[in-house]
Amino acid sequence: MSLQGVLPFVLDFLPRKPIEIEVSRAQLTGDAGLLPIRQFDEAICLTQRFADALTDARTGDVRHSNRSLVRQRIYGILADYEDQNDHDALRSDPAFKLVCDRQPDGRDLASQPTLSRFENAVTIADLKRLRDVLCDQFLDAFAAPPSRITLDIDAFDDPAHGRQQLIAFHGYYEQYQYLPIAITCAETDTVALVGLRHGTCAAFLGADDDLRYLARRIRERFPDVEIVVRGDSGFGVPLMYDVCAELGLTHTFGLAMNARLKAASDALLAQAQQQFDETGEKQRLFLALEYQADAWPQPRQVVVKCEVHEQGTNRRAVSTNRPGWTVNPAAVYDEYAERGESENRNKELKRELAADRLSDHRFLANFFRLHLHTAALNLLVRLRRATARPLPTIDPSGEIPVEAFADRQRRGWFNRRRREDPLGEGFATTWRQHLIKAAAEITVSARRVVVKLSASWPYAEEYRRISQAVLAWPRTS
Repeated sequence: MSLQGVLPFVLDFLPRKPIEIEVSRAQLTGDAGLLPIRQFDEAICLTQRFADALTDARTGDVRHSNRSLVRQRIYGILADYEDQNDHDALRSDPAFKLVCDRQPDGRDLASQPTLSRFENAVTIADLKRLRDVLCDQFLDAFAAPPSRITLDIDAFDDPAHGRQQLIAFHGYYEQYQYLPIAITCAETDTVALVGLRHGTCAAFLGADDDLRYLARRIRERFPDVEIVVRGDSGFGVPLMYDVCAELGLTHTFGLAMNARLKAASDALLAQAQQQFDETGEKQRLFLALEYQADAWPQPRQVVVKCEVHEQGTNRRAVSTNRPGWTVNPAAVYDEYAERGESENRNKELKRELAADRLSDHRFLANFFRLHLHTAALNLLVRLRRATARPLPTIDPSGEIPVEAFADRQRRGWFNRRRREDPLGEGFATTWRQHLIKAAAEITVSARRVVVKLSASWPYAEEYRRISQAVLAWPRTS
């Protein structure tokens, strides 16, 4: 909407001076923080490789390249513009033009109909190539060959928006939906693989093939690496145990408590309750046993946690093939519990980067949109890790890991880390507040483009620090 016909006008809530609202003739943007992100993207070639994986069947005068369309959507998702409709207003924004390799005073970017045609033109072959690109970028995130890679596998609900292909009503979530799957890497926080599935599928549907693909790709790059797989009880089924054995993967999966497991751990829970009553301190006791469900062809190694604290009792079980599970069952369970950090990535993907807005009608188009949102998350995750400040020290000698400290001391360390480096610990909303949502005036001359930030902006120092860090980042050859 043009403001020329409605401005200027005056607000009179100040008693002595009126407030006059006028139109600035300068090119202004509210998303100047996308520019250092684009600089980092240039170094790691994330959006370029994403776009290069797509076929382009268009002929004649193509006004908007695949690369420009991909960047328009991915940077829009980062800046909280998750829908195609948003770009009808953003297509003339000077910051968005710059991140899409266009001059601020040049022609406008793509409109919603163009973006819709672009997403709906995606083929199955394109999606397979995007899977390869996503895996390549996950492997590229390792600065050196790792000795261990931990894959956290999870499913999350994705509510439907109208009559979309392959949505279904899910009784547990009480909604029409898709049920995507995501596999994240605990060492790098990046998403290694995503899949879009119909709304009532089992949580583990297709996970065996996904693990076969990832294990092959990982070992092609890092032949000697140990691959560890973790997942909740939705993946604790014989099919997943068998594929882990087939591929030589170490696994720990959640296991739903049942009457037999409760009976086997009742005595341990009573012991934990007694110790809590005597000391008033939280108690965690562990039981290691072999257990065979009726549907299992053989017994499995199971660890049961019995916990008592001020809020009551808590029993959880996991099945594992980790060595030493009988010697130190607490370590087996605690390592499984660390997969909670991967659930933060799913939260970022679904809520903060709006992967729950898969609102195209066509299933393949929505699968493509899921890859767009995942690429936005991986770009943010890699930037976050590349520009994070050094971690604060909790033990001057450096001999005691953070995980070994008491709960209160460990929580204090995490809180201090968040205060000292809000962007290094920040989710997408924090990055938007501290960096992306930066107002700026952009001017173009014959020799340069000048971006002028506000001198009173409270996060200008963070903008400078992030920009210097990405300028120093080595470029991918």
